[in-house]
Amino acid sequence: MAEPTLDALLQEDRTFAPPPAFAANALVHDRSLHDDADADWQAFWARQARELITWERPFTKVLEWDLPFAKWFEDGQLNVSVNCLDRHVEAGRGSRVAFHFEGEPGDTRTITYAELLDEVQRFAAALKQLGVRRGDRVAIYLPMIPEAAVAMLACTRVGAAHSVVFGGFSSDSLRDRIIDASAKVVITADAGWRRGAASLLKPNVDAAVAECPTISHVVVVNRCNTAPVMQAGRDVWYHDLLAQHPKGTTCAPEAMNAEDLLFVLYTSGTTGKPKGIMHTTGGYLTQVAFTHRYVFDLHPATDVFWCSADIGWVTGHSYVVYGPLANGATSVMYEGTPDTPAHDRWWAMIEKYRVSIFYTAPTAIRACMKWGIQEPAKHDLSSLRLLGSVGEPINPEAWMWYQEHIGGGRCPIVDTWWQTETGAIMITPLPGLTTTKPGSATFPLPGIGAEVVDESGTALSVGGGYLTLTHPWPAMLRGIWGDPERYQATYWSTFPDRYFAGDGAKLDEDGYLWLLGRVDDVMLVSGHNISTTEVESALVDHPSVAEAAVVGAKDATTGQAVIAFVTLKAGMGAAAPSDDHGQALRAHVAKKIGAIARPKTIIFTDDLPKTRSGKIMRRLLRDVAEGRSLGDTTTLADPNVVAEIKRRAEVSPQED
Repeated sequence: MAEPTLDALLQEDRTFAPPPAFAANALVHDRSLHDDADADWQAFWARQARELITWERPFTKVLEWDLPFAKWFEDGQLNVSVNCLDRHVEAGRGSRVAFHFEGEPGDTRTITYAELLDEVQRFAAALKQLGVRRGDRVAIYLPMIPEAAVAMLACTRVGAAHSVVFGGFSSDSLRDRIIDASAKVVITADAGWRRGAASLLKPNVDAAVAECPTISHVVVVNRCNTAPVMQAGRDVWYHDLLAQHPKGTTCAPEAMNAEDLLFVLYTSGTTGKPKGIMHTTGGYLTQVAFTHRYVFDLHPATDVFWCSADIGWVTGHSYVVYGPLANGATSVMYEGTPDTPAHDRWWAMIEKYRVSIFYTAPTAIRACMKWGIQEPAKHDLSSLRLLGSVGEPINPEAWMWYQEHIGGGRCPIVDTWWQTETGAIMITPLPGLTTTKPGSATFPLPGIGAEVVDESGTALSVGGGYLTLTHPWPAMLRGIWGDPERYQATYWSTFPDRYFAGDGAKLDEDGYLWLLGRVDDVMLVSGHNISTTEVESALVDHPSVAEAAVVGAKDATTGQAVIAFVTLKAGMGAAAPSDDHGQALRAHVAKKIGAIARPKTIIFTDDLPKTRSGKIMRRLLRDVAEGRSLGDTTTLADPNVVAEIKRRAEVSPQED
């Protein structure tokens, strides 16, 4: 196992004492749905697949399990775009709003299901014109605009798998993902609006594609009118393609096998090389439709749902696009940040669109807490009836603030745990069935097997350990693109016959699950996995850096912050340790990976704490980064190194 941080997480955790109103003897958990699933979890998921999904050819096989490889509904056929669009229009719901879109500058679009189906068919026909065929891969590098959903759905219509790359990633990160997936086409925009300015995307694509021989075309959405350079024969405007396929154009959907690849989405791993997580069609769509409907107590005809995630992450895939559209729901899509042009932007939009279900990240909630209660108090938030938080541990203080100041003290909160790899929500309360505790994700979803185990793999009934999954689930990843051995080694080798992806958890006396965060060499920054190795490699790539070690430290807003300890090469002159050089190294990491990986703090050191065998003691660096008392340092080659690093850490500036 990776060097554990679980003990430290357990020692520091403050989430296990709920307020008096949530006393243990008042807890009542209706297990009827769980008991039904426990009786036959495969039959439970088969029933959801038949009730929630329209099949071109109904399945007769439910699950084929050859650990660690699963196949769900293998002999069934379906098309995702048909499930998300056609069937709603054919049922007479074409005039229902699919998306209320608001751009950061204030421009708006209201898109109905009929209009979305029309544009998806037109763009699907355009992709075919560009040579995209069933089984191809298409890279999507777009801001949060409706064309992102159109591009994803058009890929599903023609049977091509998409690989969405977050628009904040660098050209190097984009290049690596395109090459790994052997993508044929890139769909991008000239730029996207971010904090009042046009954040350029097309130049990053040009730099990336110069090293990607598989790319035949680049499709460009003109979002910000930045007049990008267009390469003749390769680049084509999105609007020009649509003009060649006017309104009313049809594109027959491909009947896809349930286990055909739907998308590849890259996430960080402990080796530093991003992993291409593979999700297939039938099982994934079943679970995102089920979780979106039942976790959020959805009423498609009346609810307005808003998931604030970017489409570049799995949350955007599952709960901006596929889950809501499969259920025929109305969603809000917003391009920008919650503090632009003012800190009340989100609350103004909830009031404007009468949002009834709001799903966001603990990072965002903690940021809003810092801005104060006066901002939400300016707006009528009475339309809200349910709140959700996603993807990372949420502290009880943030949970209670969220419920009181956003939910008016009346809205239940579903605090959910899941990952890029799981595809859909796995651990969550269910409205009307689960009594919540502030900060706890409560219980596994019906049909999900989850246990907390100790280091030997023995299941615990109370206390802290490692969160594992005990049997397959429909939306589970089907492997790592091009690397099945890495899939087995990463997720199925730590504990025999169990899935483990690096999260710690604790069970309280009532059986409630509390997520503790990562216990491996992957940092959870604003809900997104960042590999320590990847950041270290980016730092060492700088010509002034001799050695670097990176750790994640607890951060009140982002959950974890990237802290880098850097040793410079001798004789570098202007590249001596300084605040300016620290800023230059931060910028270098942002250029190599993306702004999300930029270290919050750079601590220059003459040496790193190492054992006599040369191993860097990252445990001690985490202690330094989080201000803890240091443990045993007798195994270090030079125990004085840590004291000097600690002194320098106390005076090192942090990036806001």
